[in-house]
Amino acid sequence: MNRFCRLAFAALIPAAALSLGASGSWAQTQSPAPAASASPQPAPSASPSPAVSASPAPVATPSPAASASPSPSPAAPPAAATTPAPVQIADPFGLETALEPKKVVMVKGTANWDSAFDTLVDAFKALNALLDKQGIKHAGNSMIVYTSTDDTGFTFLAEIPVEQDPKNLPKDMSVGKSPEGKALKFVHRGSYDNMDNTYEAITNHLDDKKLEAKDTFIEEYLTDPLKTAEDKLVINVFVPLK
Repeated sequence: MNRFCRLAFAALIPAAALSLGASGSWAQTQSPAPAASASPQPAPSASPSPAVSASPAPVATPSPAASASPSPSPAAPPAAATTPAPVQIADPFGLETALEPKKVVMVKGTANWDSAFDTLVDAFKALNALLDKQGIKHAGNSMIVYTSTDDTGFTFLAEIPVEQDPKNLPKDMSVGKSPEGKALKFVHRGSYDNMDNTYEAITNHLDDKKLEAKDTFIEEYLTDPLKTAEDKLVINVFVPLK
C-alpha cells in the first residue's frame, strides 16, 4: 500500500506543475492609443481661446490568452503485492554431530511398548515435581536414554539437564551426566506411536551408509511432552556411533 501511495502522488506532480505554469501566462497586451489627427491651427485672435482639453485614449481591455488545458497524467497502476512463499527447510536426517555431556537429574524406569509414552510422561512428571519443589530450573530439553530393548519393552533413563544439584533425592533418582560423543541426528515429528516409521528409516540409513551404532539411543524432546499434544511432538533422535 505504501508503494501505491507514492506512485499515485508522483503521477499528480506533472499535472499540477503544468496547470500552475499556464495560469501565470496571461497576455498583458494593450492596443496602442490612436494617433491624433493633424488639424490646421486657427489664426490667433485677440482674445485668447481656451485650451483644448485632450481626452485620454481609452485603455484597451486585455484579452486573456487561451490557456491550454493540461491533460492529466494517468496514475500509475499499483504494483502487485507479491508475498514470498515460505521456504521449506527439511529436517536433518543423519546429520553427524557431537554430543556434549550435561549435568542431569535422572530416574530409571522400565516400560512395555503398549504403554510406553504414558510411562515416559510419568517419569518426567516425577522429575519435574522434584525440581519445582526445590525451585530448580531446567537447563535444557528433557531426554530419554534407552539402555536396553526387547520385543516386550525397554529400560530407560529419563533425564532433565540442571545447573545445580537437587537435594534429598529418592532412591530411584540420581545426578549424573548425559551421553557424549559422536552421533547421528534425526528428527521425528508427530505422535510417539508413529516413531516406528522413523526408526525404520534410521535403520535403513545406517545400512545404506554401512555405519555401526551402539546399543543405546537418545530422544531429546524439543516440545514439552507434559504440555504438548502427542501428535504435535518434535523429537531429536541421536544414534551414537561405535
